[in-house]
Amino acid sequence: MSNSEYIIDITADNFASVAERSMQLPVLVDFWASWCEPCKALLPILERLATEYQGRFLLAKVNIDEQQALASQFGVRSVPTVKMIRDGRVVDEFTGALPESQVRAFIDNHMEQPADRFLAAAEEAWSNGDAVQAETLLRQVMSELPDDHRAQLMLAELHAVTGRTDEAAQLLATLPADVALSPQAEALRARLAFATAAADAAEIEVLQQTLAINPKDSKARHQLAARLVLAGDYEGALEQLLELVRRDRAYGDDAGRKGMLQLFELLGGSGELVNRYRRLMFTAMH
Repeated sequence: MSNSEYIIDITADNFASVAERSMQLPVLVDFWASWCEPCKALLPILERLATEYQGRFLLAKVNIDEQQALASQFGVRSVPTVKMIRDGRVVDEFTGALPESQVRAFIDNHMEQPADRFLAAAEEAWSNGDAVQAETLLRQVMSELPDDHRAQLMLAELHAVTGRTDEAAQLLATLPADVALSPQAEALRARLAFATAAADAAEIEVLQQTLAINPKDSKARHQLAARLVLAGDYEGALEQLLELVRRDRAYGDDAGRKGMLQLFELLGGSGELVNRYRRLMFTAMH
């Protein structure tokens, strides 16, 4: 048993209370055994960090020989196995005795950061339609915590959605290189490309009528695809871009293919819809 208030031993009797505590703070669960040499190397690191972090997370230890049912419940197949529990569920894990720097990084990834509450408040304001309040909160984070670039990304997305594409592009252009290459930033650049294509376009119904009269109008088809992306009809947009690939590869320097690739990026690069239209695109190109 540990004498620290930040370190506890989990048993079948207190497991429920430990899971309940994960609703308030991260709980790091270390599955170990007395015969396990890597466990003996890792445990002092975990205990030292638990003391250093002063209650920002709880270290919960499980001796798998004494708590076989808990080990089985968590699917533990080797030790040491370390699982991070937040809000009553496992959100991350690692196995083996990692060096302290990697353990610290693992823990820090699940710690509440100073900006988290402001970002959550901004997201709530945005979802409630109060873009002005959301922007105010995001700019406060950018001013007070300039190294936390999540606010800058969120503000760029807010501007993109509300039609302020130039401001969104400027925010993206000033991100540090590692953040600029993140999936979120890449997806946002793709969204901006569609917003730019739709800037002077007619409404969806008008563009559809135009194409019904003249299916060869590549500009109208490209604009319709952009409008559909901004409206959230990704499959409809992909269908229009695919048709542009089939009909007019020369339009906009292969705008149909490039648009499909941008939309794949926006959709995370995988999934049934992306995989299906990626195959159709390759077929159309050959």
